[in-house]
Amino acid sequence: MISRETLDSAVAQGVITAQQRDQLDALERRSFPGAADDAGSAEENLRLIGGGNDLFVTVGSVLLTVGFYFVLTTLLPDRRAWIAALVAAFSWALAEVVTRQHRMKLSSTVLSLFFVLSFGVALGLEILARHPIQKPESIWQLLALRQQVSSAGYLFLGGVMVAVALYFWRFKVPILAGIFAIAATLLAFLQTALLLYDGVTTGAVALPRLADVPELVRAALYMPLVCGLIVFGTAVALDISDRERRKVWSDCAFWLHVVSAPMLVHPLFIMATGQDVVMGRIQPDANATVMLAVLIVAFVYVALAIDRRSLLVPTLAYFGSLGIYTLIHSTASSTGVPPFALILLVVGALIVTFGAGWQHIRRLIIRPTLPQAVLDRLPPIKHA
Repeated sequence: MISRETLDSAVAQGVITAQQRDQLDALERRSFPGAADDAGSAEENLRLIGGGNDLFVTVGSVLLTVGFYFVLTTLLPDRRAWIAALVAAFSWALAEVVTRQHRMKLSSTVLSLFFVLSFGVALGLEILARHPIQKPESIWQLLALRQQVSSAGYLFLGGVMVAVALYFWRFKVPILAGIFAIAATLLAFLQTALLLYDGVTTGAVALPRLADVPELVRAALYMPLVCGLIVFGTAVALDISDRERRKVWSDCAFWLHVVSAPMLVHPLFIMATGQDVVMGRIQPDANATVMLAVLIVAFVYVALAIDRRSLLVPTLAYFGSLGIYTLIHSTASSTGVPPFALILLVVGALIVTFGAGWQHIRRLIIRPTLPQAVLDRLPPIKHA
């Protein structure tokens, strides 16, 4: 059987038309009924590795890039910015062959990370050379750093975002969507911190007392929550635009869900359960238990609705490491079972259950609870 990815590649290269692809796809479905559904029902279609040859080329790409780096450290000692810039250029040039011509997925992902890391190091070193930031020795020196920190932050994060956008435009590597979202979130954090700083220095915002720090930190959680909602909304929009998940944008959505999940889970968990942000303690009362259960159910339902395990796994991991630990600690104390063992049992059982029967659970929960107009816009619920 010819895979859908091969057919899409044939259309992109002009071998066949889109109409011919659809006709071949329909013929395959008639010849092998249920095969396409079975193939897509078991897993979230993340095209991360292209096979044994892709893995083989990945190892070669890593060795080649690392070897090139050590050659540069010998030829250009104490020129770290130049070395990082040349490694970034080398990664781009290697991607012209590995990614642009052969579309090797894992190799392309690794090379894109090499490029972003080396470009970020080169840019950061150059910015620090032009905008030196020294450790302040007094409050007045700290106040004087505002202009340097803002300029350096804008240049660094803006430059990384531009480089990531250009690399994605050239090579269409999905993981770059997540990196772009992280850089944009950090830029939003920087802007918020500068606005707060300016408000304090001008007197528009009162300088918080020590007793106000916990509440101030709690209020600061709105920033990652808003950024997480924006990233999550973008990922959902990409999912809706490609319900069958056959384009690169669906893979971009996967990484956006991975980035948005921690930004959503952490603030909502703290706000809902009344956790002490400074000391990291949870109030294990009835309200915290109820709110924790509601949050888990809500995240599970949303993950099932949009058919994204990438949203559910970080959620279960976070709730398992923080919420479930506290809420079952009393049970562990009375039975003698270590809390860590109970965490592994609970979270592991949930992951295995949802992983083994994902589409079946989607049919049982999502289909009866959402109107058909909404179901028609969500990823299709496939039959086992």
